[in-house]
Amino acid sequence: MATNTVFFCKECGYESAKWMGKCPGCNSWNSFVEEKITKKNSSKTENGHNATFTNSSTVKKLNDIVVTKEVRLDTGYEELNRVFGGGIVEGSLNLIGGEPGIGKSTLIMQVCEKLSQNGKVLYISGEESETQVKLRADRLGVNSDNILFYNETDIDTIENKIQEIEPKFCIVDSIQTMYDENISSTPGSISQVKEVTARLMYVAKRNNITTIVIGHVTKDGVIAGPRILEHMVDTVIYIEGERFLTHRIIRGVKNRFGSTNEIGIFDMKDEGMVEVTNMSDVFLTKSEKNLPGTAIVATVEGSSTILMEVQALTTHSYYNNPRRVANGIDLNRLNMLIAVLEKRCNLNLSTQDIYVNVIGGMRVDEPAVDLSVAMAIFSSYKNIAISPKTVFLGEIGLTGEIRNITNFEKRIKEISKLGYDTIYTNKKQIESIKENIDATLIGVATIDETISKFM
Repeated sequence: MATNTVFFCKECGYESAKWMGKCPGCNSWNSFVEEKITKKNSSKTENGHNATFTNSSTVKKLNDIVVTKEVRLDTGYEELNRVFGGGIVEGSLNLIGGEPGIGKSTLIMQVCEKLSQNGKVLYISGEESETQVKLRADRLGVNSDNILFYNETDIDTIENKIQEIEPKFCIVDSIQTMYDENISSTPGSISQVKEVTARLMYVAKRNNITTIVIGHVTKDGVIAGPRILEHMVDTVIYIEGERFLTHRIIRGVKNRFGSTNEIGIFDMKDEGMVEVTNMSDVFLTKSEKNLPGTAIVATVEGSSTILMEVQALTTHSYYNNPRRVANGIDLNRLNMLIAVLEKRCNLNLSTQDIYVNVIGGMRVDEPAVDLSVAMAIFSSYKNIAISPKTVFLGEIGLTGEIRNITNFEKRIKEISKLGYDTIYTNKKQIESIKENIDATLIGVATIDETISKFM
């Protein structure tokens, strides 16, 4: 045995013989952690358990390479298929992350039943016993003879079992519980996660086994372990959601076979995860009363247009520095919008505590939400209600002008289809619409013009 002390970068997996304040690989500061690694001197065969790729390859001309269209497998859920880019690619290695209790194992168990129609599914669990997994399957109504269960954490034994059973699909729950006995560090450590993932990738690619790996996230919201883990897999998907809300947002952050802009919405119920076909229902409050401080905006996530409700509350501040709280939008963006309202619209907001919240726990980073945020603040400050059938679209510049936004016609069509009757937006973009829209389009050039027309 040989014992070495090495330092790993938690962000990119860069390995060094000594500690460094700044990682030369990704330029992150204070990201190095120390680990003692003991490797056994053992020879491993091709069948054995070696994470190093031994398949020989030949040099080819790029023009001589024949590209075949990847085979995509239906997960049984349109929302999840869209995030994957049209279904899971056969033979790919996919990573699904989320906080404990968010619904990762529940969703994957439901997906297993659909995948089992195409071949054997090997469900490897390092966290739960066979009784726990069976109880979950019974609760979800999963009943298939093609789903096989294996309770193991040793990657050597797991590789042997995969080669023996030859499944078409493999589920690993979770990557932080798996270990390689040739590495002395504990399961979940950087060296263990990196080595085990490399071994699983080798098995998946060599045998064309579609593999889904489940991973826990840290308090910062990223997959526990080195960021190199995300670089090694083909697809990285996060399941997001608030503890006190039932809906779950499936978001792709990496996809070698499709877009990373797509999201899917599920609702967590007793019978499992149920996909939400109309996303706008989740983020809109159906109130019969017109209440001040509320404005509607249409945001685009991938190929989906979602209508969301932005709420603002302004109240007299008893502090020298008034509070600015943003939930769902960037705080710096909020401060900029407040400054524009003070400068261009003569609103005395310097004495006001201002709170802004996007209903439903969704985070919106695109600038198209600016106009709705500004109008929600104005509505609350003046105590004037905005009609719930009115939508505001537009980016606000520092001079107060309403700027163009992307996917404009797509948003307008969705707003009109859902029955909204009035849209405030950039007047120049209105001229670009070629089709007839049922809603009334009100063109504005600046934020103060918007307020004057609204009044």
